[in-house]
Amino acid sequence: MSMAELRVGLIGLGMMGRHHARVVREVDGLTLVAVADANGDPHGVAQGLPVLQNVAELIDAGIDMAVCAVPTGMHEEVGLALAEAGVHTLIEKPIAHSVEAGTKLVEAFAANGVIGAVGHIERYNPALQSLRERIANGDLGDVYQIATRRQGPFPARIADVGVVKDLATHDIDLTAWLAQSEYTHVTAQVALRSGRAHEDMVAATGRLANGTITNHLVNWLSPMKERLTVVTGEKGAFVADTLTADLTFYANGVVTTEWDSVANFRGVSEGDMTRYAIVKREPLRTEHEKFRDAVLGESQEIVTLQEGLNTLRTAEKVLATASQQLGAC
Repeated sequence: MSMAELRVGLIGLGMMGRHHARVVREVDGLTLVAVADANGDPHGVAQGLPVLQNVAELIDAGIDMAVCAVPTGMHEEVGLALAEAGVHTLIEKPIAHSVEAGTKLVEAFAANGVIGAVGHIERYNPALQSLRERIANGDLGDVYQIATRRQGPFPARIADVGVVKDLATHDIDLTAWLAQSEYTHVTAQVALRSGRAHEDMVAATGRLANGTITNHLVNWLSPMKERLTVVTGEKGAFVADTLTADLTFYANGVVTTEWDSVANFRGVSEGDMTRYAIVKREPLRTEHEKFRDAVLGESQEIVTLQEGLNTLRTAEKVLATASQQLGAC
């Protein structure tokens, strides 16, 4: 695949920045030409490139697109500078630290005619990509419920936000995307159990515009790691395990019975189980390829800034309803 090389700059050289640097170097049509982080390069990703100090220096390096992997609190400042400089930018999730900041980013990218995307990487998990195609194809019939479980130990990276903005945003985004419908209602309970400043456990329920009901259990207090999405509908249930990228379908069995009292019961029975063989590409690589294609005007399979903002707005509502119930969070 031959194309003009896009000059890419990366700002933020932490845990995610390290992975972005590796993938940008692997993807056709992208060349990593500049890296920046005021705190230096702890993982040695520069590989001979000078480690620049800030976004202004990154822009001065003459870049076509940027990856913004700085802490969430800095997304607004860095993103606005890139938008004003006309640089297409992939911003790590969540889009920003507040709905107000996210709104400014959406407006700035639109006003400057540049493409922005949010790194909600779970969308590019092969199991979920396959699941979305199958739902859209009608394999499930009407979708009734989407339930997710994202549980595990505390991550060994700096978290300037709680579990809702750090992790539950994945589930909010992938749920709205799978169902192709936005949230209209959400309510939640949160807990602070580890002595940190932010919530570390949440149980949220919601409803989408199309009537699908949702449930999300998210924490970083579990000794076992779990990343599960269960979509239940008219014809059965899909279970996607995004740790292993496996997708399983449990069909509703169709059993006819002549016994009247049983025949009147409108329930479901257990049918065949199918496990799908899926090509397991690295989600981050797919994410970068889709962003590259969007910059080149070839496709639009990105998480738009507006979608990122919708997700953040839902996350804020989760926190607002939870804090009302706690009295003060």
